[in-house]
Amino acid sequence: MSAGTPPGDAAPTERLNKNPRQTPVHRGFRQPSQPGQASVEQRTSDQPGRGQRTRRTVDLPAGTHRALDIWQREAADRLGVARVTGQEVLTALIDQLLIDPKLAAQITRAIEARR
Repeated sequence: MSAGTPPGDAAPTERLNKNPRQTPVHRGFRQPSQPGQASVEQRTSDQPGRGQRTRRTVDLPAGTHRALDIWQREAADRLGVARVTGQEVLTALIDQLLIDPKLAAQITRAIEARR
């Protein structure tokens, strides 16, 4: 792990290729014998293992996105680093959410209020 790599980010994240002409090669995948049927290897390989990472995305209103960008730049200044990534922010937030019962309750209430 390099000095600039945040804790918990040692495992590489798999990038999805959006170019249909360049199909990524996946070990352990076999074409299904009949259309519409996934092989056993495909079904079990689609599930993330302990060392694998799973991507999540979030859609933000433009104003919230800009505000987060500003917060990240200010956090980078406070930390004395070139930048703080959205990945670092979301990872830290999720880590705190999962270990802090008061924060978890606060988030649950905020979700309930938005519905």
